[in-house]
Amino acid sequence: MTNQFENLIETIKSKVKALKRKKTKKVYVKMDKTNSVRVEIRSRHARKLIDKTLQAADQPGKRPIA
Repeated sequence: MTNQFENLIETIKSKVKALKRKKTKKVYVKMDKTNSVRVEIRSRHARKLIDKTLQAADQPGKRPIA
């Protein structure tokens, strides 16, 4: 019985090792941003700047614009 158990454990270990060796890193191609994405990013930055400016304008003297 012990011999069968040892054989089973060895078989499992060898299968696990084989699975670990099979794993390969997937190579992903970095995609360039499209024009619409670039425009969206710029508009978000502009919106944040406008919001920050408006908040500073609402509280004159308390917070300087950085």
